[in-house]
Amino acid sequence: MNGNTNPKNSAGESGLFNRISVLRAERGITRQQLADALNVNYQTIGFLERGDYSPSLKLAFGLSEFFNLPVEAIFSTRPFQPLSEQVYGTFQGSAQKGNPS
Repeated sequence: MNGNTNPKNSAGESGLFNRISVLRAERGITRQQLADALNVNYQTIGFLERGDYSPSLKLAFGLSEFFNLPVEAIFSTRPFQPLSEQVYGTFQGSAQKGNPS
């Protein structure tokens, strides 16, 4: 992996994409708060978010229970679609290219 890779479009070394940082931001919790709830080190959360670490099944299910979401809503082997595309069926960037929305 080279230093020019965009982290939002990269699965990192783990080979998994995840939404952990987005889910934390939505709920207004810190890495430390999430780590405490899962009984792991706060650095583990950072490693997970960057894709530098693959979670154990126990940790993946713990995240699923914490966020009350299925595991596949948190982790994927393919990049997640932007929420605007997923929810509304359009990508907001199209309006910036002169296309009406």
